[in-house]
Amino acid sequence: MDSAAFITAFVTLFVIIDPIGLFPIFISLTQGVPANERRKIAIRACVTAFVILAVFGFLGEAVLGGIGISMPAFRIAGGILLFVTAFDMLFERRTKRREDQAEGAEEDYPDPSIFPLSIPLLAGPGAITSVILLAGQGSGVQATLAVLGVALLVLAIVFCLFLTSGFFERLLGRTGITVITRLLGMLLAALSVQFILDGLKDFGFAG
Repeated sequence: MDSAAFITAFVTLFVIIDPIGLFPIFISLTQGVPANERRKIAIRACVTAFVILAVFGFLGEAVLGGIGISMPAFRIAGGILLFVTAFDMLFERRTKRREDQAEGAEEDYPDPSIFPLSIPLLAGPGAITSVILLAGQGSGVQATLAVLGVALLVLAIVFCLFLTSGFFERLLGRTGITVITRLLGMLLAALSVQFILDGLKDFGFAG
Protein backbone atom coordinates (compact mmCIF):
# COMPACT_ATOMS: atom_id res chain seq x y z
CA MET A 1 0.00 0.00 0.00
CA ASP A 2 1.52 3.32 -1.08
CA SER A 3 1.28 6.46 1.02
CA ALA A 4 -1.70 7.90 -0.88
CA ALA A 5 -3.71 4.68 -0.52
CA PHE A 6 -2.77 4.45 3.16
CA ILE A 7 -3.91 8.02 3.83
CA THR A 8 -7.18 7.44 1.96
CA ALA A 9 -7.86 4.22 3.87
CA PHE A 10 -6.95 5.73 7.22
CA VAL A 11 -9.01 8.89 6.74
CA THR A 12 -12.01 6.92 5.47
CA LEU A 13 -12.04 4.45 8.36
CA PHE A 14 -11.19 7.09 10.95
CA VAL A 15 -14.07 9.29 9.81
CA ILE A 16 -16.53 6.38 9.54
CA ILE A 17 -15.68 4.79 12.90
CA ASP A 18 -15.37 8.29 14.40
CA PRO A 19 -13.32 7.66 17.58
CA ILE A 20 -13.77 11.26 18.75
CA GLY A 21 -17.53 11.06 18.49
CA LEU A 22 -17.64 7.65 20.18
CA PHE A 23 -15.81 8.34 23.42
CA PRO A 24 -18.64 10.42 24.98
CA ILE A 25 -20.96 7.47 24.24
CA PHE A 26 -18.44 5.14 25.87
CA ILE A 27 -18.46 7.33 28.97
CA SER A 28 -22.26 7.26 29.17
CA LEU A 29 -22.32 3.47 28.77
CA THR A 30 -19.71 2.86 31.47
CA GLN A 31 -20.69 5.36 34.13
CA GLY A 32 -19.89 4.00 37.56
CA VAL A 33 -17.91 1.06 36.15
CA PRO A 34 -14.49 0.45 37.80
CA ALA A 35 -11.44 1.31 35.69
CA ASN A 36 -10.31 -2.32 35.27
CA GLU A 37 -13.76 -3.43 34.09
CA ARG A 38 -13.99 -0.42 31.77
CA ARG A 39 -10.69 -1.55 30.24
CA LYS A 40 -12.07 -5.06 29.67
CA ILE A 41 -15.16 -3.63 27.98
CA ALA A 42 -12.96 -1.53 25.68
CA ILE A 43 -10.84 -4.57 24.77
CA ARG A 44 -13.85 -6.78 24.02
CA ALA A 45 -15.49 -4.09 21.92
CA CYS A 46 -12.40 -3.37 19.79
CA VAL A 47 -11.42 -7.03 19.31
CA THR A 48 -14.95 -8.03 18.30
CA ALA A 49 -15.19 -5.11 15.87
CA PHE A 50 -11.89 -6.06 14.24
CA VAL A 51 -12.97 -9.70 13.82
CA ILE A 52 -16.17 -8.56 12.12
CA LEU A 53 -14.31 -6.21 9.77
CA ALA A 54 -11.72 -8.91 8.98
CA VAL A 55 -14.43 -11.41 8.01
CA PHE A 56 -16.04 -8.93 5.63
CA GLY A 57 -12.64 -7.81 4.34
CA PHE A 58 -11.77 -11.34 3.20
CA LEU A 59 -15.22 -12.64 2.26
CA GLY A 60 -17.18 -9.54 1.36
CA GLU A 61 -16.27 -9.40 -2.34
CA ALA A 62 -16.79 -13.15 -2.76
CA VAL A 63 -20.23 -12.90 -1.19
CA LEU A 64 -21.10 -10.02 -3.51
CA GLY A 65 -19.96 -12.01 -6.54
CA GLY A 66 -22.02 -14.96 -5.40
CA ILE A 67 -25.22 -12.92 -5.47
CA GLY A 68 -24.35 -11.17 -8.74
CA ILE A 69 -23.27 -7.73 -7.50
CA SER A 70 -20.21 -6.22 -9.18
CA MET A 71 -17.62 -4.20 -7.29
CA PRO A 72 -18.33 -1.02 -9.34
CA ALA A 73 -22.02 -1.26 -8.40
CA PHE A 74 -21.15 -1.86 -4.77
CA ARG A 75 -18.66 1.01 -4.89
CA ILE A 76 -21.37 3.41 -6.09
CA ALA A 77 -23.88 2.14 -3.50
CA GLY A 78 -21.21 2.35 -0.80
CA GLY A 79 -20.38 5.91 -1.81
CA ILE A 80 -24.02 6.88 -1.48
CA LEU A 81 -24.20 5.22 1.95
CA LEU A 82 -21.06 7.07 3.09
CA PHE A 83 -22.49 10.35 1.80
CA VAL A 84 -25.64 9.80 3.88
CA THR A 85 -23.39 9.19 6.91
CA ALA A 86 -21.49 12.41 6.15
CA PHE A 87 -24.79 14.30 5.87
CA ASP A 88 -25.84 12.98 9.28
CA MET A 89 -22.49 14.04 10.77
CA LEU A 90 -22.79 17.56 9.37
CA PHE A 91 -26.22 18.02 10.94
CA GLU A 92 -25.47 16.00 14.12
CA ARG A 93 -28.07 13.37 13.35
CA ARG A 94 -25.65 10.47 13.84
CA THR A 95 -24.65 11.69 17.31
CA LYS A 96 -28.31 11.82 18.38
CA ARG A 97 -28.97 8.36 16.95
CA ARG A 98 -25.93 6.90 18.73
CA GLU A 99 -27.07 8.44 22.00
CA ASP A 100 -30.52 6.87 21.54
CA GLN A 101 -28.90 3.48 20.87
CA ALA A 102 -26.76 3.86 23.97
CA GLU A 103 -29.79 4.68 26.13
CA GLY A 104 -31.66 1.65 24.82
CA ALA A 105 -28.67 -0.57 25.47
CA GLU A 106 -28.36 0.51 29.08
CA GLU A 107 -31.76 -0.98 29.87
CA ASP A 108 -31.20 -4.43 28.35
CA TYR A 109 -27.42 -4.96 28.15
CA PRO A 110 -25.35 -4.46 31.31
CA ASP A 111 -22.22 -5.22 29.25
CA PRO A 112 -22.20 -2.84 26.27
CA SER A 113 -19.02 -4.24 24.66
CA ILE A 114 -20.84 -6.24 21.96
CA PHE A 115 -23.99 -4.16 21.60
CA PRO A 116 -23.98 -1.29 20.95
CA LEU A 117 -20.19 -0.67 21.00
CA SER A 118 -18.99 -3.38 18.58
CA ILE A 119 -22.24 -3.50 16.63
CA PRO A 120 -23.32 -1.06 15.29
CA LEU A 121 -21.10 1.74 16.60
CA LEU A 122 -17.63 0.39 15.70
CA ALA A 123 -18.32 -2.24 13.03
CA GLY A 124 -21.47 -0.79 11.57
CA PRO A 125 -22.67 -0.74 7.93
CA GLY A 126 -20.43 2.22 7.08
CA ALA A 127 -17.25 0.61 8.41
CA ILE A 128 -18.04 -2.75 6.80
CA THR A 129 -18.79 -1.07 3.47
CA SER A 130 -15.57 0.94 3.66
CA VAL A 131 -13.43 -2.15 4.34
CA ILE A 132 -14.95 -4.01 1.38
CA LEU A 133 -14.52 -1.00 -0.92
CA LEU A 134 -10.94 -0.28 0.14
CA ALA A 135 -9.92 -3.93 -0.10
CA GLY A 136 -11.55 -4.12 -3.54
CA GLN A 137 -9.39 -1.27 -4.84
CA GLY A 138 -6.30 -3.49 -4.60
CA SER A 139 -5.68 -7.06 -5.68
CA GLY A 140 -4.88 -10.16 -3.69
CA VAL A 141 -4.62 -10.97 -0.02
CA GLN A 142 -1.92 -8.34 0.58
CA ALA A 143 -4.32 -5.51 -0.25
CA THR A 144 -6.89 -6.87 2.19
CA LEU A 145 -4.27 -7.31 4.90
CA ALA A 146 -3.10 -3.73 4.35
CA VAL A 147 -6.65 -2.39 4.76
CA LEU A 148 -7.17 -4.52 7.86
CA GLY A 149 -3.88 -3.17 9.22
CA VAL A 150 -5.27 0.35 8.83
CA ALA A 151 -8.51 -0.76 10.50
CA LEU A 152 -6.48 -2.20 13.37
CA LEU A 153 -4.65 1.12 13.71
CA VAL A 154 -7.92 3.05 13.87
CA LEU A 155 -9.33 0.62 16.44
CA ALA A 156 -6.14 1.01 18.48
CA ILE A 157 -6.81 4.77 18.51
CA VAL A 158 -10.37 4.03 19.59
CA PHE A 159 -9.08 1.84 22.42
CA CYS A 160 -6.68 4.56 23.62
CA LEU A 161 -9.44 7.16 23.54
CA PHE A 162 -11.76 4.84 25.45
CA LEU A 163 -9.14 4.52 28.19
CA THR A 164 -8.64 8.30 28.35
CA SER A 165 -12.19 9.31 27.46
CA GLY A 166 -12.79 11.31 30.63
CA PHE A 167 -9.72 13.49 30.08
CA PHE A 168 -10.50 14.26 26.42
CA GLU A 169 -14.14 15.04 27.22
CA ARG A 170 -13.03 17.70 29.68
CA LEU A 171 -10.37 18.99 27.28
CA LEU A 172 -12.53 19.40 24.14
CA GLY A 173 -15.92 20.06 25.64
CA ARG A 174 -19.19 19.69 23.79
CA THR A 175 -18.39 22.52 21.37
CA GLY A 176 -15.00 21.08 20.43
CA ILE A 177 -16.49 17.66 19.72
CA THR A 178 -19.21 19.23 17.54
CA VAL A 179 -16.69 21.24 15.49
CA ILE A 180 -14.45 18.21 14.87
CA THR A 181 -17.40 16.00 13.95
CA ARG A 182 -18.60 18.47 11.33
CA LEU A 183 -15.13 18.87 9.83
CA LEU A 184 -14.83 15.10 9.56
CA GLY A 185 -18.27 15.02 7.96
CA MET A 186 -17.13 17.40 5.20
CA LEU A 187 -14.09 15.22 4.56
CA LEU A 188 -16.20 12.07 4.42
CA ALA A 189 -18.59 13.71 1.94
CA ALA A 190 -15.71 14.38 -0.44
CA LEU A 191 -14.40 10.81 -0.07
CA SER A 192 -17.86 9.35 -0.72
CA VAL A 193 -18.18 11.34 -3.94
CA GLN A 194 -14.79 9.96 -5.00
CA PHE A 195 -16.05 6.40 -4.43
CA ILE A 196 -19.07 7.13 -6.64
CA LEU A 197 -16.89 8.63 -9.38
CA ASP A 198 -14.58 5.59 -9.25
CA GLY A 199 -17.57 3.27 -9.67
CA LEU A 200 -18.90 5.29 -12.60
CA LYS A 201 -15.44 5.25 -14.17
CA ASP A 202 -15.36 1.45 -13.95
CA PHE A 203 -18.70 1.37 -15.77
CA GLY A 204 -17.36 3.77 -18.43
CA PHE A 205 -19.62 6.68 -17.47
CA ALA A 206 -16.79 8.98 -16.32
CA GLY A 207 -13.47 9.88 -17.88
